[in-house]
Amino acid sequence: MVTGRIFHPKTKGVTKLNLWKDIARKWQLYALFALPLIYIIVFKYVPMYGAQIAFKDFNVTKGIAGSPWVGFAQFERFFHSHEFWRLLRNTLVVSFYALIASFPFPIILALGLNYVKNERFKKSVQMITYAPYFISLVVLVGLLLQFLDPRTGLINTLLGWFGLGPYHFMAQASWFKSIYVWSHVWQNTGFACIIYLAALSGIDPALHEAAVMDGATKVQRMRHIDLPGILPIAVILLILNTGQMLETGFEKILLMQNPLNLRTSEVIDTYVYKVGLVSQAMNFSYATAIGLFKAVIGFILLIIVNQTAKQLKQESLW
Repeated sequence: MVTGRIFHPKTKGVTKLNLWKDIARKWQLYALFALPLIYIIVFKYVPMYGAQIAFKDFNVTKGIAGSPWVGFAQFERFFHSHEFWRLLRNTLVVSFYALIASFPFPIILALGLNYVKNERFKKSVQMITYAPYFISLVVLVGLLLQFLDPRTGLINTLLGWFGLGPYHFMAQASWFKSIYVWSHVWQNTGFACIIYLAALSGIDPALHEAAVMDGATKVQRMRHIDLPGILPIAVILLILNTGQMLETGFEKILLMQNPLNLRTSEVIDTYVYKVGLVSQAMNFSYATAIGLFKAVIGFILLIIVNQTAKQLKQESLW
């Protein structure tokens, strides 16, 4: 008997028909899927058309299509500017600092909550740690300014009891990165641990029962059962966070900036905002070129971390 694949000219039409039947049968799921899809298309893909002005001398009256091409002139201008290295250094330092500081705390919190037997205490801790995530950035920065006020702030009041201070934390450029990063850790740790709690709940309880029978301590169970169980999720989140690493949180940094800490607080995002929208001579092409440069660097970092994870035989995005 000779076997082979028989070509059916109407297969494509049948496939489309089955797709429409599936949509009609599960329209609720497709409706839910359509909302984020439309959001991504409208706010992520459609604006890519405007990214071409990074390679043009954009003129509002001529429009995007009518503005003349200038090639990489805008990028060369940024690379040769006296702001380039300062902006790149500040952005990378803040980003790496935030990534390293914020990555382990959700895992530690999730491991701790996973072994809490008192449900009331566990839920109370979850509520207290989740709550800061829902505070708006404007309110959060306002709280920081109040707590760190050199005259009436809580921190300086406590330091005064020990004969220290007062310190004007927000006026010292060296303190800016730590204030930004640790306030970010405080605000996001509780919410970020949710996915690790979900991963821990998927670990087979029989593994823990066998470990307890063998006399394993809680620390040993965390090390040999829980951590390997959540490692794939942790690696995926690390890759995704690395891809967004240069997204330093424009709104929060802008609200925390002042003339005294500008030396260390000026990052690419805030500089793009000031060049493109705030300055008297608004230069949309130059600002777009800087933003596109940042996006390319983030994409390169994403590829590097993803390939490193594959080389180490860990989970990867592709």
